[in-house]
Amino acid sequence: MTLTTRIVEHVANDWDEAAAARATTTLEQVVFASHLLGGNRALANIGGGNTSAKGTATDHIGREVSAIWVKGSGSDLATMSPADFTPLRLDEVLPLFELDEMTDEAMVAHLAKCQIDPAAPRSSIETLLHAFIPAAHVHHTHPDAINVLACSRDGQDLIGECFGRRAAWIEYIRPGFTLAKQVGTAVRENPDLELVVLAKHGLVVWGESAREAYERTVDVCNQAAEFVDGHAGTTVRFGGPGGGHRLGEDAREEVLRAVLPALRGAVSSGRSKLLLTDLSPTVREFVDSRSAPSLTEVGAACPDHLVHTKRLPLWVPYDPGADDLQALSARLASAAERYRAAYQDYFERHASADDVMADPDPRVVLIQNVGLVAVAPTLKAARISRDLYHRAIEVMAGASAVSQFVSLSAAESFAVEYWPLELYKLSLAPPAGELQGKVALVTGAAGGIGRAVLASLVQAGAMVVAFDLDGPGAAEAVESYGDAAISVVGDVTSEQAVTDAFAKAVAAFGGVDIVVSNAGIASSAPITETTLSEWERNQGVLATGYFLVAREAFRVLRQQGGGGSVIFVASKNSLVAGPNASAYSAAKAAELHLARCLAAEGGGDGIRANVVNPDAVLQGSKIWGSSWRAERADAYGIAPEKLEEHYRNRTVLGVNVLPEDVAAAVMHFASPARSGKSTGNILNVDGGVAAAFPR
Repeated sequence: MTLTTRIVEHVANDWDEAAAARATTTLEQVVFASHLLGGNRALANIGGGNTSAKGTATDHIGREVSAIWVKGSGSDLATMSPADFTPLRLDEVLPLFELDEMTDEAMVAHLAKCQIDPAAPRSSIETLLHAFIPAAHVHHTHPDAINVLACSRDGQDLIGECFGRRAAWIEYIRPGFTLAKQVGTAVRENPDLELVVLAKHGLVVWGESAREAYERTVDVCNQAAEFVDGHAGTTVRFGGPGGGHRLGEDAREEVLRAVLPALRGAVSSGRSKLLLTDLSPTVREFVDSRSAPSLTEVGAACPDHLVHTKRLPLWVPYDPGADDLQALSARLASAAERYRAAYQDYFERHASADDVMADPDPRVVLIQNVGLVAVAPTLKAARISRDLYHRAIEVMAGASAVSQFVSLSAAESFAVEYWPLELYKLSLAPPAGELQGKVALVTGAAGGIGRAVLASLVQAGAMVVAFDLDGPGAAEAVESYGDAAISVVGDVTSEQAVTDAFAKAVAAFGGVDIVVSNAGIASSAPITETTLSEWERNQGVLATGYFLVAREAFRVLRQQGGGGSVIFVASKNSLVAGPNASAYSAAKAAELHLARCLAAEGGGDGIRANVVNPDAVLQGSKIWGSSWRAERADAYGIAPEKLEEHYRNRTVLGVNVLPEDVAAAVMHFASPARSGKSTGNILNVDGGVAAAFPR
């Protein structure tokens, strides 16, 4: 979209009658329509809006009852299934219309008793609104085109001018019994009514079929879009470009790479956060614009946004032509601190005795002339914040072009953000993992130990970066983890490759918290037969490689300012000599002492450095699948197939060590909850090799 094209985009009518014909039941029909609405985020916000259908259902003893199916709380129109709808006895819901008032608590309790299936999800907050409208299908959404007018200073007049007597305007009130009765009354008293616009909120339409309700949504939105574009005339979105030097996309990415760790530390005051960047054309247009600084101070574009975006984003001024990156990093930190103070004040001004303040960090950060950064403990939550702010951008564009963008007051916003019925949706999320919000970079990720470490960290909720010289192996190691992982190909002995690996971790997740150095090689030969190249190869990977990874880790961790954990997967050989392994053992001893140096140097920054010493982990090992097995067997004077038994017999516990055993030890040092006060330590995972007992 250029600055002089449509202010508000039209939406397509995606109804496919052949596909719709396969939806033969009332419930299947409302699911089909819901997917169409949710599939276009300009019509329905992620997780927002609700749909319903009325018909006949069979109860638990086989009786035919009048029913209404309403979207269950916490589901998303785009992906919901029939099981996500809540069936209720309509005859037990409709009498509520005769009441003058009803508390939220009484409403929720009554609706729970009306459920045909007690195991169904809790019905939508707006169930009564759907029930009170005398139509077979009701769709409530938050479309961009309608919210442009609903969030305009003179929205009621604009809606009247656009739709005439076909539309009713309802002044803002939080969803619940009163709003439902107001909407139901308006529809019942005016048979010519086709739509209801809820001020600063959204749209309600209805029809006698799923298709009629869906297509009315589309038609109404396109009529509003045409109206807005006609009124805007030659108005430029957001007043056109503002001041400051314009950056290309590559330059914006360079800025973000430089400041994201500092930003991540600044917005992780209470818990670790992940960062998701957005340099899309829409975002660039907004953050580069003349009006963005003032528009970002108004408020949310829809009540549904509040629990995901907070009332306001964090706006950070930046002129690439005048400010350097160090100044921007410092500005991000101070701006985040001011944001938290303002949020604390907002909470204290409006909270009741029972309210508990939410995380005060921003969920959306807008860096002027650069882009958007979404902030959340999970990538899913960050994506929701980002996607909802895209909708806010479109609403602000239209409202400011035809009138003045307005939003809920601070008190109204708080009443939604801390509303128990809204917070209930958040309670449906799975419990947080031990390492939720953390990012781990693992070298040697394609091998047996590396894969086990990755699996353990992901299971605990961490995002992982699999770094290995074997690119296909690293990619295969994380392919089942979806967006919780990325793979990076590179050599730990290359300064550039190591720097690039950390840069990719920062770009993907915002930074790094846990670094597991696990890259490994091994060689076996008597000292007189050990070549200089073999000596240097061991030192290069096992000493220099671990140094390069640790150095870059310290740079990122210090920029974040939140501490961190560096874990070396060394070896029993770092503590005790073995025959014919001087090159390998000396390099492993160097790792051990480097870790001790890191612990001493990093303590003041909260950076912990610890060592895991495994021994003879044959299963899944690339090293033991090489000539190393035969070489070690020869050193002990046994057949290669006897090696596993040899290693087991020399342990005091009489066990073999598996990759998962090493991963459990790594997890101990990775977790602040388990080892937050431990640094400079060694954890042997060798079954008990007496010669390697630390002294």
